[in-house]
Amino acid sequence: MILTTDVAYCDDTAIAAGILHPHWLTDEIARTVTKKIDPVVPYESGQFYKRELPCILSLLEEIADDLEAIVIDGYVDLGREGKPGLGRHLFEGVGAAVPVIGVAKREFADTPDECRIFRGKSKTPLYITSAGMPLSKAKSHILTMHGVNRMPTLLKRVDQVCRGHGQEGLVARRGAGGRN
Repeated sequence: MILTTDVAYCDDTAIAAGILHPHWLTDEIARTVTKKIDPVVPYESGQFYKRELPCILSLLEEIADDLEAIVIDGYVDLGREGKPGLGRHLFEGVGAAVPVIGVAKREFADTPDECRIFRGKSKTPLYITSAGMPLSKAKSHILTMHGVNRMPTLLKRVDQVCRGHGQEGLVARRGAGGRN
């Protein structure tokens, strides 16, 4: 299974969401998992991973599936120097056992050109970084993900899942395959 994940915040609460899907080309969702994290640590400039990493690791506790890869909204490594970002900390947090692919919508300062991909007819790039998998393979996977637009279908969907629901959404999704 592949896990595509995102986290949304409201004050000191977060909703972590993950979509499990069987392969890169599909829009088929095997299962959606959500988890409310309360409280979350405050945002600290330049240390975003400290806020988001515990949320994703908490979500992973709900998933028993063997994972082929984890796709995150963000960077694995930052800039040309490769300073560890959220994805690198996640890769280390899972004991380097599962590759992590970062898909960022905005360029981080000094991001290497080889991290850029263009999907669909978009003239705006996505920035791909990876750990545990060669960058060329990670880029290929994201390029082949389902959808004709800049953002792959399941990345857009997981964003909607975590942003579109507060606690009442978590309760409603439990019956549709989500878990707390």
